Amino acid sequence: MSRILIIEDEARISSFLEKGFQSNGFTTSVARNGREAVELAIGNDFELIILDLGLPGKDGFTVLEELRGQGAQMPIIILTARDELHDKISGFESGADDYVTKPFRFEELLARVRARLRSSTTTATAEAEMVLKFRDIILDLRTRRVKVGASPIELSAREFTLAETFFRHPDQVLSREQLLNHVWGYDYDPGSNIVDVYVGYLRKKLGEGLIETVRGMGYRLKM
Repeated sequence: MSRILIIEDEARISSFLEKGFQSNGFTTSVARNGREAVELAIGNDFELIILDLGLPGKDGFTVLEELRGQGAQMPIIILTARDELHDKISGFESGADDYVTKPFRFEELLARVRARLRSSTTTATAEAEMVLKFRDIILDLRTRRVKVGASPIELSAREFTLAETFFRHPDQVLSREQLLNHVWGYDYDPGSNIVDVYVGYLRKKLGEGLIETVRGMGYRLKM
């Protein structure tokens, strides 16, 4: 169930939004001023924020800039009566994902919220797929960096690709021929012992109990 933070000082509008989102399966919280908004947003796991600009204490632009400045990544939809072009531009430049003007139809706002949540989930999934984890070992495919626990480990390009192949197929027996094809291509002699050599390198760097030999078949990343 997605959690939405509604940052709106006008009680009539915040109540209307709460009822609408809750009836559509969302969990909601409300902040009625800028200071409370920043504290709530940073201290809780909200999937999306609805942000008014005309807030007491800190205005919406300040709230938006502070949230993005503190690393908040959730989608933020501005909901405001300000319909001037320069306000819209300022909103997007400050880090807003969408801009809806009052008066508004709830059905349209709901559709925009669902679209932003789908987009956010897809992005998070894509980013997660760029980081492979097994036990306490992390392979970051973007930076090509490796950590065992908190310790960075240096792997050569071939070692990294071999480790990635194992991490994408945990507990699956991979033959020497499969590993040759994945890591070295088809130019290497199938009778070469290069796979065994590089598995030995990985065992030394990532842990001796990580990759087990399956006699007569190949190797397996041990669960």
